[in-house]
Amino acid sequence: MRRVRLFYKPYSTYIFADVLALVLSVVVVLWLFPLSTEIPFQKYSVFALVFSLVWLITSYLCHRYIPVKYMKMGKDLRRLLVASTATFGMMYGYMWMLSKENFSIWVLLTIWLVMLVISLVYLIIKHAYRYALNEEDRPIEAPARAEQPVLKQPKYYGEEEKEALRDSILEFATPAAIAFLEKHITLYSSNTFTLRSTELYNIQKLRNYRYDTLVNFMPLNQIRGVNKLFATVNDKLPDNGLWVCCYEPQSVTKRNILTRYPKVFSWMYYIAFFMYKRVLPKLVMTSRFYFDITEGKDRVLSKAEVLGRLCYCGFDIVEERKIGDLNYVIARRKFRPKVIERRVYGLFVKLNRIGKNGRKFKFYKLRTMHPYSEFLQEYIYNKYSLQEGGKFNHDIRITTLGRLARKYWLDELPMIINLLKGDMKLVGVRPISQHYFSLYSKQLQETRVRHKPGLLPPFYADMPKTLEEIEASEMRYLNMCEEKGTLTTDFVYFWRIFYTIIFKRARSH
Repeated sequence: MRRVRLFYKPYSTYIFADVLALVLSVVVVLWLFPLSTEIPFQKYSVFALVFSLVWLITSYLCHRYIPVKYMKMGKDLRRLLVASTATFGMMYGYMWMLSKENFSIWVLLTIWLVMLVISLVYLIIKHAYRYALNEEDRPIEAPARAEQPVLKQPKYYGEEEKEALRDSILEFATPAAIAFLEKHITLYSSNTFTLRSTELYNIQKLRNYRYDTLVNFMPLNQIRGVNKLFATVNDKLPDNGLWVCCYEPQSVTKRNILTRYPKVFSWMYYIAFFMYKRVLPKLVMTSRFYFDITEGKDRVLSKAEVLGRLCYCGFDIVEERKIGDLNYVIARRKFRPKVIERRVYGLFVKLNRIGKNGRKFKFYKLRTMHPYSEFLQEYIYNKYSLQEGGKFNHDIRITTLGRLARKYWLDELPMIINLLKGDMKLVGVRPISQHYFSLYSKQLQETRVRHKPGLLPPFYADMPKTLEEIEASEMRYLNMCEEKGTLTTDFVYFWRIFYTIIFKRARSH
């Protein structure tokens, strides 16, 4: 165990937090509390300065400014109480020696209490954040492996073995689900392993590359650590091996709630349910706390999130089908990511976009998509293609609130950060992903990367419908930039876009 010396290098962030808290405490008390003097700031200025210095010195001597990784919640709390008590005692002695100045004991007590409350709140937040980012959530690294075929030639089941397996599966799956699997995988084979379990150990204990197909009939909604499960399956499967999983989609959960109670009460219940089941698990400060309470049981999963997690963990989606209340997914092992990290989704997202000179930059947006949707772009394109305006047709990744935010461009407000950072300008081509960039012609790609993307794209000046028309629209804008200059072109296009949005009422799709 590391011992901290009497004199040590303090963590500047904690000192800065205490200085802010001290200023706030003094201002609140002297400004808002009723005092006998009409000039409280003038009278108590030296007193407040001495109080602040004593607080900082005693806090330093009590080791309150060492990095949080060396602290436990209990020790940190004890150090705060000792430091604050010592501060109060020394300031009371200071007031006693200067009694002729007639300082009020209530001023000291009030400033001290406000400072103590602020410090306690900060301490709780500090340790809650540390708890949320606990080391047990460290990234999952891939083991080294060469090309790996399946280790054993399959033995196909006879009729009695098939019937026995079908009967065991029917205890928790429907005949329609079995028929779906019979059509798409070799279910009755010694190279197929089936189970129904929430325990990761039951897959970890399997011999590597022994089975070319793994099937788990336990819904993912009941499993904590879905990415860890997918990573383990990925490591166990041989090249191009198949993984079959199932889950109850969010749409089914929502339908069951809204049809169970009267309309008004059902919506009130659903909103509370949504906040508890969908919001808390996605926030940094509450995610681990939520899963520690629920143990990952009865979690709510959207279709986009499950498919996105599979793609993130190195699988290709082969087939997926809704059967009864469950969605079944068949995925093929494509590759193993070197590292699978914990991902937490809040209100805002940072996406990789192609900028000037081909440099990738972080693009800020209000989150309008389900978690892990960024890994589904190629799958959505291959399955649904593009609709008018260059957006994906039937994009399952967008949430209900996200569609509303996109309609009125609320999701694009955080792009102002990119404007201030210099990654983007006011008028310019859309900031697009690597996949969307790859759909463009070589000529447009080369021309695009010579210019910064913008908040207001030429799309709203021309309102193109197809990908070819979008490419032509952007090329006209870029050619005009190179012929007449960027400032002149952006000025012309700004007023074109303004006219289209205001008078033609163009909206984001």
